[in-house]
Amino acid sequence: MKCEWVKENVLLYVYNELPDDARYELEQHLARCADCTAELKTTRKFHTMLSELPVEEPSPNLVAASRMRLQEGLETAEQGRFWHRLIFDPAAWLRQVRFAPALAAAIFIVGFAGGIATTYKVVSDRGASIASVPVSTPAESSITGIQSISQDPGSNHISIKYNTVSTQEAQGSLNDQRIQQLLLFAARNNYNSGVRMDSVDLLTQEPNNTHVREALMYALRYDSNPGVRLKALDSLGPFVKSDPRVRDVVLEALIQDSNPGVRTDALRLLDPVRADSSVRTVLQELARSDQNQYIRSQARIMLSQLPEFD
Repeated sequence: MKCEWVKENVLLYVYNELPDDARYELEQHLARCADCTAELKTTRKFHTMLSELPVEEPSPNLVAASRMRLQEGLETAEQGRFWHRLIFDPAAWLRQVRFAPALAAAIFIVGFAGGIATTYKVVSDRGASIASVPVSTPAESSITGIQSISQDPGSNHISIKYNTVSTQEAQGSLNDQRIQQLLLFAARNNYNSGVRMDSVDLLTQEPNNTHVREALMYALRYDSNPGVRLKALDSLGPFVKSDPRVRDVVLEALIQDSNPGVRTDALRLLDPVRADSSVRTVLQELARSDQNQYIRSQARIMLSQLPEFD
């Protein structure tokens, strides 16, 4: 066993995550290697320091944003890396199996069980197709994604297909709580930008709902698709005057958004409240140094229309 392997796995050893065989091999190496023993002491000291710190729970917005970024990363990640390692680097694969006999047994059991389950499914479900039936809305943790959202033309009837273990479908009106929950989930978490767009488009019909408005503000802040952000921004426009939270989110979009169209629309929506102190401060900064010439000139025009303060 080499020191490099020990240093890569010493943290797993401290957290008791190493398989028994690998743990035994590592301990044998530590007994005769002073450098690796020092590495273990340092890691344990660091672990003790971390254990003394308070554990903070992540906010729902952070969890949702992280989940969205993870899904988008998986969608765009290079495919086939696992099979490439398995085919072209069998030695690394065999090393992992050597130190994890439980993993090898689990792979065998899962493969055997999967073969039986597949055979049973082929025999029992031959010729059957997936049926779309109304179902009760599952917990968000069991939903893997929203597959599609559609609304019947000229009606209030909405159909949402969502994935758990298999694709399911829920139907109802926009006022249906199940439909609203799925739309809110799609707006915050779905990896498909087209589905997020459809969800936000429907949610804009109910902007007075507190949960819906929060989902629209979230989409404006964090969605990676500028079309989704624009749609959320337009639906929040009527609330810039009455809701300070909306005003702050629109100001944030004006300052930070990477899309010139979103920033221009945000500037337009803030025109009725340009006398607000926070809006005025942002306009002064934009008029002085913004890199976008149009936004810089529009900010100057809006400031020139404000009354002078002594």
